[in-house]
Parts: sequence; structure tokens; C-alpha cells
Amino acid sequence: MIKKEISIDLLAAQFPEINDLGLLSELKRYSEVIYATENKIIIEYGDQVTHVPMVISGTIKVSRQDENEHELFLYYLSSGDSCAASFSCCMVAKRSEISAVAEEDSILLMVPLKYANEWMEKYPIWRNFIFNMYEQRMYSLIDTIDRLAFTKLDEQLIEYLDLKSEAIKSSLIETTHQEIADDLNVTREAISRLLKKLEQSGKLKLGRNKIYLNN
Repeated sequence: MIKKEISIDLLAAQFPEINDLGLLSELKRYSEVIYATENKIIIEYGDQVTHVPMVISGTIKVSRQDENEHELFLYYLSSGDSCAASFSCCMVAKRSEISAVAEEDSILLMVPLKYANEWMEKYPIWRNFIFNMYEQRMYSLIDTIDRLAFTKLDEQLIEYLDLKSEAIKSSLIETTHQEIADDLNVTREAISRLLKKLEQSGKLKLGRNKIYLNN
């Protein structure tokens, strides 16, 4: 990673939520500007996080691992974003449970923990910026949870339809979305959404209370 110089005007343009001259001056003075090439690791699992990254340009992919070291994509950070997860690790002095990798050539502002904490009291606009980042990341994680839940349910639904087709020895299944939902103990809306996705992918065709399975 290569250090770069950056102007207060550019910081103000990239982070309009913190357009306070005093704060921007301190950001420029105390933070490091880093140029990260594509695939460069910014934060690794288990790192002792000492800086909060703010994205000036480019895209950063944030992921985490499960207990079997399978990587799970969480969300992307782009220009004007900050990594709330890294700030959280800093606040409680714990090692990183996420990784942040440059998806493309990116420029980052690395804010030392010491100043990131001080500014929470000194600059209300900074505190609001961090809280907004937390909120955005919360919604991103909710979307991730939905994606995982629906992916798992998608597999259950396909298996359910295959077993039903085998049982009735027909590729035409006459049933309602509510009946399937009741069998799988999920909401009708979730089943309807997944069936529509399966239809769009060519795996089946939907009719009125009918499902035509394709091989």
C-alpha cells in the first residue's frame, strides 16, 4: 500500500456528512491516506484494529468467516463510506472478526483510534456520521441474513417439489403457495418470492395453483 497526499476540499467532497472545517483539518493532519491496489488486504481476520478506514475512492469488500473458515460476503464499502465493524472492534479492544479487501484500486483514509474516539465527544457531526454508518451496515447485514435464509429455503423448496413430484409421479404439481408455506413452516410471501425466482431461472413454470417442473 502506498501513502498519498489529499486535500481538505476533496475530503469535504467525498464525505459531505462531516463537512466541518475543524474536523476535516484534523482528519487531514492525523490520518494516513493509503492507496490500496486491487485484492490488497486492508483488514485481516484476527488483526488488532488500530485505525478506522474511510473510503475516498474505490470499493472495499467486507467479509467474515464461520467456524469452518468458510468466507461469507457481508457488504461493500464505496466512496464516502466507513467500516463500522472496524470501529466497533476498536471501541472494545477486540481483534477483527471481519476482513476488508480492495475490490479494485482504492484510496483510503486511515483514522487512528485515538482521534476517532476523541472526535465522538468533540464533534457531534462525527458522532452522527459514525452512527449513520452503523445504521447502514445494520441494514446491509439484515439483507445478508435474508439472502442466506432464502438461499437455504430455496434448496429446501427444490427438494420439497422434487419429492412431491416423485410421489405423485408427475411434473405437474397442483398446490397453492400457502400449502407449500405451511408444509415448510415459512411465510407464503417467502415461498411466492422464491417460486418466482425459480421461474425466472427456468427451473419451473407457474400457473394458477399449479407448478410445472422442468427437468
